[in-house]
Amino acid sequence: MKKLLILFALGIFLGCGTSSKNNTSSVQINSKKLADPSEFAASITTDELKTMLYKYASDEFEGRETGEKGQKLAVEYLKEQYKAMGIESPLKGDDYFQEVPLEKQSVSEAKISVNGKNFDSFKDHIVLRTPSNITISIDEIVYVGYGIDADNYSDYKNIDVKGKIVLAKAGEPKDDTGNYITSGSAEDTKWSGGRQSLSSKRDAAKDNGAKGLIYMDSVLFLRYAPYYQRQAAAGAFGRLSLKNNDEDIMMLLVNESLAKALHASINEDHTSKTISTKMDLNIENKSETISSENVVAYIKGSEKPDEIVVISAHLDHEGIKDEDIYNGADDDGSGTVAILEIAEAFKMAEKAGSGPKRSILFLHVTGEEKGLLGSRHYTDNDPIFPLENTVANLNIDMIGRTDPKRKEGDRNYIYLIGSDKLSTELHNISEEVNAKYCNVELDYTYNDDNDPNRFYYRSDHYNFAKNNIPVIFYFNGTHDDYHKPTDTADKIEYDLLENRTRLVFHTAWEVANRDDRIIVDKVTE
Repeated sequence: MKKLLILFALGIFLGCGTSSKNNTSSVQINSKKLADPSEFAASITTDELKTMLYKYASDEFEGRETGEKGQKLAVEYLKEQYKAMGIESPLKGDDYFQEVPLEKQSVSEAKISVNGKNFDSFKDHIVLRTPSNITISIDEIVYVGYGIDADNYSDYKNIDVKGKIVLAKAGEPKDDTGNYITSGSAEDTKWSGGRQSLSSKRDAAKDNGAKGLIYMDSVLFLRYAPYYQRQAAAGAFGRLSLKNNDEDIMMLLVNESLAKALHASINEDHTSKTISTKMDLNIENKSETISSENVVAYIKGSEKPDEIVVISAHLDHEGIKDEDIYNGADDDGSGTVAILEIAEAFKMAEKAGSGPKRSILFLHVTGEEKGLLGSRHYTDNDPIFPLENTVANLNIDMIGRTDPKRKEGDRNYIYLIGSDKLSTELHNISEEVNAKYCNVELDYTYNDDNDPNRFYYRSDHYNFAKNNIPVIFYFNGTHDDYHKPTDTADKIEYDLLENRTRLVFHTAWEVANRDDRIIVDKVTE
């Protein structure tokens, strides 16, 4: 490290393209002798990154808002770059776009009457989701207690909810020692409370065949009601979501008053049962269909073409707000142009007769800023290549700046997140490749399971990780221009962007060219 600092003092930046002949790294030596990847990494240059990013993060692209004009210009730009490099689409022909169907839904207001008593929108209930217009009158609902369906505890055991509306409440049961029954621990689980509990109980209701969920959570209701009411008053559309072709369920969040009208002893009663109660419900579904696209390009593996290494970055940003253009040069223009340079390096290797053994998918995803929508569509709805054949995902999201919170250490750093979560081998490969070629300071600050920022869950790699596909998330940390119109191309530190891009290339090269597929020795729920 001292040597590196001296070189910096002399104004010489160590690039990842230079390999040390004396390095004794344990990076796998393949049975087939490969070309030195440094010669291909050398094609990743500051000048090319800068030229592309000044274009991609320019006002012309209008902040690349998902589904809007600027995003359409962005995907066409990426397509033309791949065509110019002679890199094909896995979709064949001239089609480089994986369509991502989205839905933008306004706040719906429901008319609800229980046993003749009317209840008001935002005061007593909120429509969280409605897949269609609903006008029904029912004489019974199914009470499912906490609405939990876990391996060792289920409120759905021995009760049929198919095609019915279920009523559930927040929280989860504890044993005599004060530990949660589902986990045997006092630590909160996905059933305990908050948004995660809401989504978990929604999934449980849907998986058991319910057509609707009425959920009592007084804490969430107090948080959500003012926001939903403001959105409704403004006539504003809510956030985007993936358009679901499967039958979805209706979801209502209600306060205690409405929940007790349905089941008077809901607070004390934890036993699932059918309840006789008359409810009239009318909801008008208001939604707008939005079209967007992931951009996909592909280099076929020479020996193991069915095994896929995915390199990803998100192509979208925040668009235009109050006439300010949010260019998103770092977030995630930096990751986007990095993939283009990595793709060019792999294509050069292929032309030189040293193409990767495994196939490489260059995946530019849409809708990351709206909830990781493009990557979730790829993994959950339409994986172009089977997930069981996907070896790893290297995800690049903001690698062009420095984190002002790093008070100590070299500026030649990168935060790595997730490298050891699923595969010890991938983590070791990353470390060894870096030591052999790059000498970047690998900072694992945000890899901590207890990191309050929860960055592991906040970028597109997570949709691969949740499917037990090993991932590495490359990230420079946030800065004062994060999600502001001041995140512009002139503030990118291009020497760092070049070096970090080369690090990702070298890691991808090793993963793609190893004799054996990397081992997954850990799993996640």
